[in-house]
Amino acid sequence: MRALKNLLVIICLFTISQGSAQTQEYYQLKTYSFETEAQEKTTDDFLKNAFLPALKQFDIKNIGVFKPRPTETDTPKKTYVLIPFSSLVQFRLLDDALSTNKSYQENGKTYLQASHDNPPYQRIESVLMKAFIDMPQMEASKLDGPREDRIYELRSYEAATEELYKKKVDMFNAGGEIKLFDQLGFNAVFYAEVLSGPTMPNLMYMTTHANQETRDANWKAFSDSPVWSKLKVVPKYQNTVSKNVTLFLYPTEYSDY
Repeated sequence: MRALKNLLVIICLFTISQGSAQTQEYYQLKTYSFETEAQEKTTDDFLKNAFLPALKQFDIKNIGVFKPRPTETDTPKKTYVLIPFSSLVQFRLLDDALSTNKSYQENGKTYLQASHDNPPYQRIESVLMKAFIDMPQMEASKLDGPREDRIYELRSYEAATEELYKKKVDMFNAGGEIKLFDQLGFNAVFYAEVLSGPTMPNLMYMTTHANQETRDANWKAFSDSPVWSKLKVVPKYQNTVSKNVTLFLYPTEYSDY
């Protein structure tokens, strides 16, 4: 009976992934934090050799794995994993499916069976999101230059209230902010509403740039745009962002994009 249940979970997980191309996706952003380089290496090995291959067996693709870009002061030991799901059901069923995947269990043994006094990470933070209407599907970045040079800019816009947050989401969709980013070549990966996370109400999105110079030029073009000049003074969109948290990341060599 247990084996039959597990088989049904896997079949359901795969079938759900074959949904309509216009269905709004869901995203999980997992942030692993580490105290030591050994922890980071163990988790990298797990993600590369066990986790990502297992997800692809369930037809979950375009998984991004990122590291913070080095700074002159402090570069935290963290790894960011961005996973697209076709539905909340697929998100819910994943752990059950992984628990019975033999190759996943074997290839991830060091990580999965780590002892209490030698864990492979310090903590994991998880954020669950739903894609915006105007960009319902993730688009893997088309950048092809050196990965270490790329700027993957992850932004979180927090709002003071739920109503102000909804207006900022509207500004991206109906207001045309997404279209402007597209016109200026920001190579967005996703835009999404945060359904569950530590800094709600907030939205998150990721744009990609070949290097720092391109990133700076793109944002200058955005700031100087006549479209943005008009949009930012629309009365209903005033005071919709109380805090902007920006992270500069680059993709690992085993990231899908």
